Amino acid sequence: MEQLLRSFFLFLSKNKRMTKAAKRYGLRFGAARFVAGETIELAAAAIKKLNEKNLDVTIDYLGEFVDNEAEANEMANQTIQAIEAISRENLRSQLSLKMTSMGLDISDEAVLRNMRRILDAAKINNVFVTIDMEDYSRCGKTIKIFKTLKKEYDNVGTVIQAYLYRTVKDIEELNPLHPNLRLVKGAYKESPRVAFPEKKDVDENFKKIIKMHLLNGNYTAVATHDEAIIEFTKRLVKENNIPSDQFEFQMLYGIRPERQLELVKEGYKMRVYVPYGTDWYGYFMRRLAERPANVAFVLKGMLKKY
Repeated sequence: MEQLLRSFFLFLSKNKRMTKAAKRYGLRFGAARFVAGETIELAAAAIKKLNEKNLDVTIDYLGEFVDNEAEANEMANQTIQAIEAISRENLRSQLSLKMTSMGLDISDEAVLRNMRRILDAAKINNVFVTIDMEDYSRCGKTIKIFKTLKKEYDNVGTVIQAYLYRTVKDIEELNPLHPNLRLVKGAYKESPRVAFPEKKDVDENFKKIIKMHLLNGNYTAVATHDEAIIEFTKRLVKENNIPSDQFEFQMLYGIRPERQLELVKEGYKMRVYVPYGTDWYGYFMRRLAERPANVAFVLKGMLKKY
């Protein structure tokens, strides 16, 4: 049943008609738990509250699969506004983005033009930018463009997904760039031809790449809600005397907030991924796909409304 629900919500996440409807009706039926709001002002208010609890943040203006340059340019404009808000409001926040929202599916010229605009603004405002990883079909292209940008900018990192077979090789090939990487399990539905189908294999590969990247001396963001992975990382850094300023934990806004605060009290750097914007539907569906408990929360919220 869990796998059926996952497949169902991942299918819904790519439904363009549902995405348009979601934009029309706004954040309802539990989505507000995972999305900070539809405007940068609402997101900034949420970030300030997290910062007050000693939680760091990475903010993401939601959007993906843009298919025309005008919309990609507008997404870049909104992202630059978020960067300027981080600086203006003195927020302890980085920025995350999806390159499909910046023109990845349109042309290399379009996405590179928008990415350079964003990274120039981020450099001026002292904001670090992480390029989110998307589905397997875009993985190779994303890494290629990241390599190009990393040679020009110091304030950019990307994401590596543990469930892909190619991941270890990607870590090895990126190592000469000494990249700041967010390591995740992966949230897209992929073919067993390119990704581990079994959770236990994904978990083992996750541990492997965490160890590789940390022992290579590179900054490592371990993005997980899995307690076993958290404890593995804590043991690894202790056994290898890895300094606390070389790694951090990351979790999603609205998921395990109590554990986030516990990790801060334990002395670990904890960063919360805070999305905002009107194009929240696909992100929300992937959060429902990840954990049955999220579905139960939303159903409970719906019942309360009637």
